[in-house]
Amino acid sequence: MNTSLSWIKAYVPELDVAAQEYADAMTLSGTKVEGYVELDADLDKIVIGQIDRIERHPDADKLVVCQVNIGTEVTQIVTGADNVFEGAKVPVVLDGGRVAGGHDGSKTPGGIKIKKGKLRGVVSNGMMCSIEELGSTKDMYPESPENGIYIFPEDAEIGASAVKVLGLDDVVFEYEVTSNRVDCFSVIGIAREAAATFGKKFVPPVVPETGNGEDVNEYVKVSVENTELCPRYCARVVKNIKIGPSPKWMQRRLASVGIRPINNLVDITNYVMEEYGQPMHAYDLDTIAGRQIVVKNARDGEKFTTLDGQERQMDTDVLMICDGEKAIGIAGIMGGENSMITDDVKTMLFEAACFDGVNIRKSSKRVGLRTDASGKFEKGLDPNNAKAAIDRACQLVEEMGAGEVVGGTVDVYGKKKEPVRVPFDAGKINAMLGTDISGEKMLEYLKQIDLEYDEEAKEVIAPTFRQDLFRLADIAEEVARFYGYDNIPTTLPTGEATTGKLTFKLRIEQAARDIAEFCGFSQGMCYSFESPKVFDKLRIPADSPLRRAVEIMNPLGEDYSIMRTISLNGMLTSLATNYNRRNKDVRLYELGNIYLPKSLPLTELPEERMQFTLGMYGKGDFFSMKGVVEEFFEKIGMKDRETYDPNAGKPFLHPGRQANIIYDGKIMGYLGEIHPEVADTYGIGERAYIAVIDMPEIMGYATFDRKYFGIAKYPAVSRDISMVVPKQILAGQIEEVIAAKGGKYLESYALFDLYEGSQIREGFKSVAYSTVFRAQDKTLEDAEVAAAMDRILKGLEGMGIELRR
Repeated sequence: MNTSLSWIKAYVPELDVAAQEYADAMTLSGTKVEGYVELDADLDKIVIGQIDRIERHPDADKLVVCQVNIGTEVTQIVTGADNVFEGAKVPVVLDGGRVAGGHDGSKTPGGIKIKKGKLRGVVSNGMMCSIEELGSTKDMYPESPENGIYIFPEDAEIGASAVKVLGLDDVVFEYEVTSNRVDCFSVIGIAREAAATFGKKFVPPVVPETGNGEDVNEYVKVSVENTELCPRYCARVVKNIKIGPSPKWMQRRLASVGIRPINNLVDITNYVMEEYGQPMHAYDLDTIAGRQIVVKNARDGEKFTTLDGQERQMDTDVLMICDGEKAIGIAGIMGGENSMITDDVKTMLFEAACFDGVNIRKSSKRVGLRTDASGKFEKGLDPNNAKAAIDRACQLVEEMGAGEVVGGTVDVYGKKKEPVRVPFDAGKINAMLGTDISGEKMLEYLKQIDLEYDEEAKEVIAPTFRQDLFRLADIAEEVARFYGYDNIPTTLPTGEATTGKLTFKLRIEQAARDIAEFCGFSQGMCYSFESPKVFDKLRIPADSPLRRAVEIMNPLGEDYSIMRTISLNGMLTSLATNYNRRNKDVRLYELGNIYLPKSLPLTELPEERMQFTLGMYGKGDFFSMKGVVEEFFEKIGMKDRETYDPNAGKPFLHPGRQANIIYDGKIMGYLGEIHPEVADTYGIGERAYIAVIDMPEIMGYATFDRKYFGIAKYPAVSRDISMVVPKQILAGQIEEVIAAKGGKYLESYALFDLYEGSQIREGFKSVAYSTVFRAQDKTLEDAEVAAAMDRILKGLEGMGIELRR
């Protein structure tokens, strides 16, 4: 969004600031100024002069010698321009002055300095210049000649500043306006912000009632078939059209923001679009069949030729402006060639409407056409602004004598948009900001930007053009930006964060990172968007709940069309990438969410569950991965109670090398070797192992509470147990018996030998454990240790385990 400072001053008359001061203050108050251009930065000592006498140059056929009255004196200037004449009033650059560039429109940084000199032996005390040499173009100053010196009107004052008369003593500011501040995509909106920022009075245009005694409903009828995409449509009629140039003040304002003046009717629509932020369109009423407007969706495959002469194909999602027989415009984007305004227009229909911003953006993409109007509509305009804008346009039509405005407005407005009411609480606002501002001062700030206060209800009433105000935090932001962010004192935040510690959930996640990285894993991050083909790659059954995924409405492509319900695909893809790049030993981990819908189609947000996923290949095996899991469980206070169930039933894992991780009877996750077929599908050419822990499931069991004991004063007693065990019995089952039967003196136990071979009969394995007993208050007697060992041995024999004597 661009505005000129002079245009802003038209609505804030008391504003008197330098360009840099304006830019700094507006940025600090929330209307960020990206930069500015001083139009007269390279112009100096340029006045209006009148040519009193012209004589031929004595030594050059193409040069003339002019005596030019510059108000204080008559000076001699030599020129080669062929459009000068006696009595002409022209811009004159005096000796020592500067112009912006050359006659060909080229610009020189810092300008070109003009000095007194001689041309073919004749003294020239300055230079008469073209509009290009003043830094502008004929497009912005249509009255200037194609080639030659700029000629001022006869009433121009001799000796006055040519730069000021041409409107070049101005500054154009470029703003970065966020999409939620639609009101600031207009000069009036920026001016309102400037008035509040500098504490000056805001004087918006006064628009009186316009129109003759006729009724517009006798000229045109309007119906809106799709009120969701077009909540409001206003139409007015102007007859006895007189096309001509717009007044200089309007041309100068449009030119200052880069809009080329064309004629009075086009300039009015452009002017109102910039002033009010409301795009408008004009149709030749005589070309509208049945003199009726119908707003409806296009037909699939319908062809339509726009004003730029391009034929475009529509579909049913594109909203069209139609007459009784045909389409005459693409709503909010561009009018049609079949209803364009020509020099022969007699009666004109003005349109100011409000269209759905999302639909305009999508339609603009579909038809491959983006315009200034669509750029504003897609932000989501205020429907209450349409009537004000069309009345302003009709006011300008009457003031400029461009036509006769017919009385009344056709206004199709279904559900009226009402102002938003926000409860006002000065205490809460101060608590948010860390300030001590009085409620009266806050309301004073809010009043400056047209926010009213209902004292009885204690509510702030946000006008409909402020589409970003819904809650107290929004009101607090308004107070903060006009109080001054730089005036807000530094305070400590309140709450748990002040003590300098992470939340419990984040501490668990940090523990997961620490353990993984201590064990040689590097963190990765995978996409939450996946392809439905992932389920087939992982051999997941067709009836599995994992296939019930949330589909994305506007995906980047099929490969990113659903939200993941399992975290393995990203990990296996990363392992495969590393394998194919010949990295030998790779260990990766990820902390990321999966998304489980509670129902499909969605009626509420899906459940997001954080998964701690570990993956590796190279050095290490199933038991290495199991060790990492146990390290993590020990770190978060879940030691010695986890078990493993080999009947996990995961189709993507090796059937004989997988297990569910069980804790207190609940499944906390799973681990295992990747199924060879899955590994081959992903392109991993060796054994790979994964572990997945469901973080929300462990939250109820994890703890960072620790109880420490002193160093033992009494000796330990060790006993070894050697067993012949059926193969189907797991080490974990043996350890459960040892832990349960060992009694209070059992300090630790560890597996130190596992053997399967010819010396052990088929279907069995040899297992040996070392156990350690110790008392904290005495030296153990042999009988106490023997009693504990007897309990352990009897428990093991009850499982069908034979002791090796």
